[in-house]
Amino acid sequence: MNSLDWAVLIGYFGVMVAIGVWSHKRVDTVSDFFTAGGKMPWWLSAISHHMSGYSAVMFTGYAGIAYTYGVTSFVTWSLPIAIGIFIGAKAFAPRLNRLRSRLHVASPLEYLKTRYDLKTQQALAWSGVLLKIVDVGAKWAAIATLLSVFTGLSLDQGILITGVITGVYCTVGGLWADALTELGQFVIQLFAGLAMLLAVMSKLDGFSTLWTVWDQLPEGHASPTAGPYTVTFLLAFLFIKTFEYNGGMWNQAQRYMATGSAREATRSARLSAVLWLVWPAVLFFPMWCAPLLVEAQKPDASDSYALMTEQLLPHGLLGLVIVGFFSHTMAMCSSDANAIAAVFTRDIAPVLSKRARGWSERGGLVAARWSTISFLALSMAIATQVNSPTFKDIISVVIKWVAGLMGPIAIPFMLGLLRPFRRSGPTAALTSWACGLLAFFFLNYDLTGTARTDVALQWQVSVPLAVSLVLYVVVGLVRPEDTEERDAVIGIVNADGDADGDGGGGAGDSGTLVPGRPGGVG
Repeated sequence: MNSLDWAVLIGYFGVMVAIGVWSHKRVDTVSDFFTAGGKMPWWLSAISHHMSGYSAVMFTGYAGIAYTYGVTSFVTWSLPIAIGIFIGAKAFAPRLNRLRSRLHVASPLEYLKTRYDLKTQQALAWSGVLLKIVDVGAKWAAIATLLSVFTGLSLDQGILITGVITGVYCTVGGLWADALTELGQFVIQLFAGLAMLLAVMSKLDGFSTLWTVWDQLPEGHASPTAGPYTVTFLLAFLFIKTFEYNGGMWNQAQRYMATGSAREATRSARLSAVLWLVWPAVLFFPMWCAPLLVEAQKPDASDSYALMTEQLLPHGLLGLVIVGFFSHTMAMCSSDANAIAAVFTRDIAPVLSKRARGWSERGGLVAARWSTISFLALSMAIATQVNSPTFKDIISVVIKWVAGLMGPIAIPFMLGLLRPFRRSGPTAALTSWACGLLAFFFLNYDLTGTARTDVALQWQVSVPLAVSLVLYVVVGLVRPEDTEERDAVIGIVNADGDADGDGGGGAGDSGTLVPGRPGGVG
């Protein structure tokens, strides 16, 4: 990098902070901070949903997969995500929106206290928060690794710089700042991605590279499945991502909750699905061509995209692409921080502290901001240890831990919204959660804590979700726990139409539509 690249990078950081400061004036209540007060345009929600779905791991871990195996990186990753989001556009997006508009909640998990009970809500909240600290820590490490390649900064310095800047804008502006910076980041990534695509085509056969390159690539590069990324892995990934990207990881749920109505939430999901189908293919194409242009130095080829960027792009454009790396990770980390702060402030803190149960609107907003700072600090601390023997490499943390542990947390949360599962109550929820976590442990580690190598990756990440799903259904049938109050909650989020409170409001509103619970869900 030279001074021009540094100017682009510093300018980007400055714009992100400025957007956060500007967004501050839009945040007056806890609802504004966590759900944009239900006033976010559906198209902005869609772009935010898309941008908060992937990080710099795309340009490290997945770049290595693309370099080694080719097209399977798209077929077994972004394609199933696009399909899963499209499925969720009708199944989950409108129901998640009604949590805010009709139950007047600011956290995705607030409704669980009434849908199940306090114990279930706390189990899901605590396990999800701990998982996200590790998840976001891995993402900080990924982006810091890229920064180190280009600038020579140490891993810890890179984590500190990106974490502090992200913390400033998402703490000041809440979900509005997240969404608006993600819009800016999307525009930057659009130019950066196209610049890299054009640079690769110019180096090879020009525009005809799009159809002539396939005969030049290593054998099997055009195969939809390759190596460990089999059809079974593809189906397992589709199964997992349908839950994860439709709200199972909470930050995605917030995007649907932030729109003005259930109908707009559906439109948001559909646009996000289209973006997932199209844009990753544009980003992946240079990565598929990378074996013809560079020789990866790392065994997993996770440095291939960075090496290609340095070789092909002039200064200035190099800085723009580096900014593109940052844009994805900062988008995902800031959105996760906001979601975790919502869960802690609205669901965990009131159980731990009597004072928290009596927070004023201002007090709740202050707590939300401090919760955001605390989560970012903890995840940054974890990031400094991400390459230790405990966590292994970046891609294993993101794919295995998150994909494998997400299911047991997401199943009770997501399926609890749907009428067919109304018989499943607290016993079904806690049983499916606990057994899913145990399944993950025994599939990935032996009793001494040593990682297992005799179980394929697709089984390690999909079986815990399957175990949770089966137990949630079976226990609900064997021991039904539907009550009038629980049925009423399900009825409210499933009733069609946008008349009952949609179009604004949130946690700060004075009423609630949850029967039998004065004062609301939280």
